[in-house]
Amino acid sequence: MTPGKRLFDILFSLYLMAFLAPVIAVVTWKVWRQGDGPILYGSERMKTPTQGFTLWKFRTMAHDPGDQGVTGGHKSGRITPLGAALRKRRLDELPQLWNILKGDVSFVGPRPPLRRYVEMFPDLYGLVLRSRPGVTGLASLIYAPHEDRILSACRTPEETERAYVTICIPRKARLDLLYQRRRTFWMDVKLISWTTAKFFPRRIRPRRKGRFV
Repeated sequence: MTPGKRLFDILFSLYLMAFLAPVIAVVTWKVWRQGDGPILYGSERMKTPTQGFTLWKFRTMAHDPGDQGVTGGHKSGRITPLGAALRKRRLDELPQLWNILKGDVSFVGPRPPLRRYVEMFPDLYGLVLRSRPGVTGLASLIYAPHEDRILSACRTPEETERAYVTICIPRKARLDLLYQRRRTFWMDVKLISWTTAKFFPRRIRPRRKGRFV
């Protein structure tokens, strides 16, 4: 990560923490009010092929201490009504501003993978994680709807794992490596702008113009 990108992450995350403080407070209260588990959900992710960290989100599912792996259709029954609303607007990811400030992730980059997949594909993630992982990125914006559709059709943990490993990981990695080769400051700004647009109702979102790459 360049010093300029890190400086941008620090300043912009501090700004958003202050600007979105009322939203964070309301979401915290709503999740706490459900009363069926912790407010935050922490998951180990990988910053580098060997270095892990805890990625934080607002909890969107009924608490299950044995939960592991990616979310597929077999977990859909555990998503709370509030959790579904938070996921739709990506508000569940607001605690990751703390991860950005700490330097675990950047605003833009490949989504940080679970340790199990890094160990499963060490050569692939050795390339992908040359970029600091991010809260959003090219693969997140382009491929996420396809991934959701593929995984939501899976009805067992085994089916979800097979679809994620054989279909989703290779396709996302290609987009992550494309971003790595073509990354510019203005590409990062564009990706951030289209990510934050998800916070707003569709009818008032700005129209997407131009190409990401």
